[in-house]
Order: sequence, then structure tokens, then C-alpha cells
Amino acid sequence: MEDLEKLNRLPPYVFAEVNRIKDSARSKGKDIIDFGMGNPDIPTPRHIVDKLIEAVMDPKTHRYSASKGISGLRKAQAEYYKRRFNVKLDYETEIIATLGSKEGLANMAQVISVPSDTFLVPNPAYPIHAFGFIISGANLIHYRIDEETDLMSEISQKIEKTKKPIKAIIINFPSNPTARICNQDFYKEIVAYAKKREIIILSDLAYSEIYFSEEDRPTSILEINGAKDIAVEFTSLSKTFSMPGWRMGFAVGNEYLISALTRIKSYLDYGAFTPIQVASVAALNSDQDVIDDIRNIYKERRDILIDSFSNAGWDIPIPKATMFAWSPIPEKFNKLTSLEFSKLLLEEADIAVSPGLGFGEYGEGFVRLSMVENEQRIRQAARNLRKIIK
Repeated sequence: MEDLEKLNRLPPYVFAEVNRIKDSARSKGKDIIDFGMGNPDIPTPRHIVDKLIEAVMDPKTHRYSASKGISGLRKAQAEYYKRRFNVKLDYETEIIATLGSKEGLANMAQVISVPSDTFLVPNPAYPIHAFGFIISGANLIHYRIDEETDLMSEISQKIEKTKKPIKAIIINFPSNPTARICNQDFYKEIVAYAKKREIIILSDLAYSEIYFSEEDRPTSILEINGAKDIAVEFTSLSKTFSMPGWRMGFAVGNEYLISALTRIKSYLDYGAFTPIQVASVAALNSDQDVIDDIRNIYKERRDILIDSFSNAGWDIPIPKATMFAWSPIPEKFNKLTSLEFSKLLLEEADIAVSPGLGFGEYGEGFVRLSMVENEQRIRQAARNLRKIIK
């Protein structure tokens, strides 16, 4: 069989080697404390599960669903945006339900990409931010998003240096994996810049509700006047309501792009199982306390992680948002690559982390830790860590 060109364009999956070692260790009975994959462990709130059970008992909900999302779900998302961001959205023309924010971005890449197109993507980044466009045959230019980088200067310089027109800029704040946040000043600048050059903006806002102070509360790019002319934003219930396996997200914003995504998506899937959509309405209509409770769990874990690992000899920068900590490799091991250090932690301390290289070349020298273990397990990891660092 001939090689498949799309597969050949994908880089090696860096996480695979770490996963192989982790699986091997577990098969031998080792207890691996897993800060690797960002797979939320907090139970989905009970009232959401109850609504799912109630809906699934109705045989009518077992039929094909609506690819763009049932109207009640799109209305609930419009109400959430109005309540949370003071952004008014037309649930008929400016909102579509997706199978998570990841799938929404991947589908949008299919909508707007042709092989000659060029996209500006963050680096390091959640893999789909780059791979969705690689799979669609497009070309990529990477921009740095580390804390030391002036974002607008970096983006404008990358665009001005290339001779190719840029089809779209992908942004993700709060960032996975770096946890970097941005403010409305940046959104104002990038909207004005992109509108002037007729560049689409795709904003991934999956971590909009995982932040740890009001000062760092994420905002929506759609709050900026005129942003709807060029921007689509993607959100998810996975982190906000701890519903990762339910696969429910949204794309909202520019009417033309949402219409195009709706049309393409209708050929690709029938949408989420209707009871999941019904339960997602209950999630979006939840009391604020539900969101706050989940956020507070992540904050407590963050504080314990930073404190206990510091006592063990590893000073990790304090993330202002997301369920991740993004840390340079400790000085004692800074001659190791991120993959080598990740393997060392697994083999010597029974700790799994994600090597920074897996998020792009600019992630080398760093690792990502996901706050998906409870406080007792975090403290145990710190005790294990002490054996190899001190």
C-alpha cells in the first residue's frame, strides 16, 4: 500500500515513548502518579448526570440528533456568553455545537484550508492547533508564546517576514500547555491588526473558567468591538464542568464561518447523542457555585503542587490559569532533553509528565504537569521526587 501523504506530514508522536514506559511500569505493578495527559478526574456534577439519565429514558432521544446542536443547547450557550462575557450571540446563526473544542477546531481547519494556505499557529501549543491544519494540507508558521515574548510584536514580525498571505491566526489563552494568559489590550490589538489585513482569527477558549484570581479572569475575544467580523471562538464543557468524555463544545462568532462549519459538519457527523446535549443544557444553566467548586479544586491542587515540589527541590512557576503547570527542567537535570527528563521521572520517581517537545520545538527544555491527581497523590509525588533531586 502506498504511503499516505497526510500521515507522512505528521511529526513523530513524542508522547508515545513516555506512554510506552508508563504502560510497561504499570504492567509490572508500579504505582505511577500521572501528571501527563490532561484528563480531568473530577466527577461530573450530579445534576448534569441526573439530567442525562432522565433524557436517555425517553426513546425519542435515541434517534439521529441535530448536527449543529439542538436549539435549546444553542440558546443556553448564547445565554452563557451574555452572562459571562456580556457578548450577544444569535443562537441560530452565530453558534454551533461541536464534539468538543478540539473537534471544532479540526473541522474548521477543513472548512477554511486548501493546500496552498498558510496559517500562523502558537508554539508550544496543544497539538490540534497545528496538526488540524497539517492534516488539511496547509502550511504553518509558528510564533512563540512564552512569558518573555511580546505577543503582538512576535505575531506581526512573523507575518511581515513571510511573503505568503496568512489565512488565519490561531490563539489560545489561557494557553495549553504554558498557562499563559492575555488581556483585552492584546485582543484589541490583534483584532485591529487582523481586520486591516483580512486575516481570520480562531480563538481557543477551552480554559475560560479555570483561573485563580479575578485579576486573571479570562475574557473573550468577541468582547472586542468588530471581532465578530473576523473571529470564531471555541469553548468546551470538558474542563468547566468536568465533562471530558462527553465531547461537547461550541464554535461561536462570525456568521459566515459558522454557516460554513455547519454545512461541512453536516456531512461529517450527526452531532452528539441527544441526551448528552440535553444534559449539557443543564450544565450551562448551572449555578455559579458549580463552576466555582471545580475551579477551587484545581486551585488547591495547584497550591499543593507548587509548595510540595518546591520543598522537594523543584521550583515550578505558579500558573495563573488552566489545569496545567509549565516548568523548566530543574537545574540539576538541565542537560537532559524534555523527553529524557520525563523518562527519568518515570523510571526513578514513578512520576509521569508531558515532555515539552511534544507541544512543539519551542517547548524543549520544559515539561507540562497536569493537575489531575488528588492532593494526597501530589504529596506522594513530591516525596518520590525528593529522592532524585536532593
